[in-house]
Amino acid sequence: MTRSTPSKPPAAPTLFAVLVLLALTASAGCSTATEPAPRPSAVRNTAPAPSASASGTPTDAAWVQLMTPMNEKAVALLTLAADRATEPRVRAFATRLRGDQEAELGRLRPLLARMGLPDTDVHAGHAMPGMVTESDLAAAKAAKGAAFDRLFLTRIRDHLRHSAQVSRSEIAAGTRADAKRLAAALVTAREAALTELEALPGATRALG
Repeated sequence: MTRSTPSKPPAAPTLFAVLVLLALTASAGCSTATEPAPRPSAVRNTAPAPSASASGTPTDAAWVQLMTPMNEKAVALLTLAADRATEPRVRAFATRLRGDQEAELGRLRPLLARMGLPDTDVHAGHAMPGMVTESDLAAAKAAKGAAFDRLFLTRIRDHLRHSAQVSRSEIAAGTRADAKRLAAALVTAREAALTELEALPGATRALG
């Protein structure tokens, strides 16, 4: 992704502190009511050079810099599940959700560019709730049959729950209209995906 030289982003420890605050806000019960998400055609694939205030608040920056790697790691797990899940309905769910999460990345990455933020994972090495880790992916590659399905359902449920929680906090505490609209779209998508996931074969046993 080619763009103008970005302004210096907040340091990772600062972003981590903001995300802790976001999680606390969400657990206190944030409203999910917000303006409707924009049509996909309204999302631009190329970003203008960011202005001095383009990055918004630390809340906006923390949210988009967390959601992007969260989706990227989830897509890796969903790709495995689309091919290896035992249950046909689980495979179909993983295939659909992978497409949805890739489409979200098509909106998150341009948002990073508009905000003048790097498209690298600034949270690499941090223990972030809901993030699919390299060890999760390694375990998934080693698992077979029903054990794979259980691992997949558990980890993707956590991803959906935590990413929705942080997105609700962006809606409540963020200031950028484009980030808040995208956060609202993500919350709606995750609520629908969680409802579908909980009805999948094996979900009751895997999720408790």
